[in-house]
Amino acid sequence: MINKLVAEDIMIHDIHVTSRNDVVAAAKLKMMRCNVGGLPVVDKGKLVGIITHRDVLLAGGEALGLKVDDLMSKDLMVVERETPIMDITKIMADKGYQRIPVVDNGILIGLITQSSLIRALAGIE
Repeated sequence: MINKLVAEDIMIHDIHVTSRNDVVAAAKLKMMRCNVGGLPVVDKGKLVGIITHRDVLLAGGEALGLKVDDLMSKDLMVVERETPIMDITKIMADKGYQRIPVVDNGILIGLITQSSLIRALAGIE
């Protein structure tokens, strides 16, 4: 049964996002308020990057006044809605990623996190 699961089956649909023009301090506050470790960065619905709490911490306090575009990761690993769960778990394990965006023609449609993956696997009987 697990072999039949795909990204669309386990992805988070209600995603908190930020803009590349937002200041890092605002993105950090949004992550804290939404209790998430990272925010996909979108421009007109298209995924252009991701900023994580770890990125902000490593950059230090002076980074809070920068634009998200200055700090976000731009070279992203993404999957499509039909990507098999086994491929996703391999990517996460091999690369150490905690979150992987799900896209459809470059448009962000979901997010897979380690937590969402574990919840999905725990529901398998």
